Amino acid sequence: MSEYVILVDERDNPLGLMEKMEAHEKGLLHRAISVFVLNENNELMLQQRAFSKYHSGGLWTNTCCTHPRDGETPHQASLRRLNEEMGFTCSLNPAFSFTYKAKFDNDLIEHEFDHVFIGRVENNTVPVINPEEVENWKWMSLSEIENDIHKNPSHYTEWFKIVFDQFLKEVSVEK
Repeated sequence: MSEYVILVDERDNPLGLMEKMEAHEKGLLHRAISVFVLNENNELMLQQRAFSKYHSGGLWTNTCCTHPRDGETPHQASLRRLNEEMGFTCSLNPAFSFTYKAKFDNDLIEHEFDHVFIGRVENNTVPVINPEEVENWKWMSLSEIENDIHKNPSHYTEWFKIVFDQFLKEVSVEK
């Protein structure tokens, strides 16, 4: 079954649908979501993408991400994907949006208008990961992540490295 992404303009106005791989081959701007889940210690749940993913396999990133489906709001997509990838749900609040473009080794291009959502859970929350999507997971403090991104940038997805500073600003405002 083919997956489709919602093509958008620079203001996130829908322009139509395109098969996901075609959009990534052409590098066309499309809608996406990214979820960041924090625990009571303000640690972020990171996931290591499954090695079988079509790009960025084995890299560490935010709690989950995806492309909304036709007729699905970004918020609905964030709730769906958190459950699909990490096996739990929580309240998710819209934080901000950003646009980025990154080319990968396999000649695919992510060009996304990304809606970021933040959730909070208890310290004892343990995901039930979907092994088709997620290789591993861990809690990390925000300062540990910030330091590790600078020391080991090749361990993290391109979008996570781009968005992390903005996420830190949002979380500091949220306190």
